Amino acid sequence: MKKIIATGNAPAAIGPYSQAVEAGGLIFISGQLPLDPATGAMAPAEIKAQTEAVIKNLEGILKSEGLSLEHVLKTTVFMADLGQFAAMNEVYGRFFAANPPARATIEVKALPKAALVEIEAVAAR
Repeated sequence: MKKIIATGNAPAAIGPYSQAVEAGGLIFISGQLPLDPATGAMAPAEIKAQTEAVIKNLEGILKSEGLSLEHVLKTTVFMADLGQFAAMNEVYGRFFAANPPARATIEVKALPKAALVEIEAVAAR
């Protein structure tokens, strides 16, 4: 069976999907945008600020389940411009310094709400 995860610690879903779903001890977190959970405002149009906001949203979902970023097994990073990879990676590395998860990074033509970065994650209890 699956458990739907919904929390005010991250932006509400902007479509017909769940913030996260748990099944078999795995937590599948939908792609998070750099939106403030309280106001819905987009983080400044700068890759470092947006990456930090996205990871804090991932962290908020995990915290609602009593977990942390240490529980993340895999992330997928979607970027509007891979030319900004080094700046994104610098921020990402601060949050995932020890024993980082597996990761794929993909450049896409566009992201919802004109975000510069979106990250999805899989975590384990």
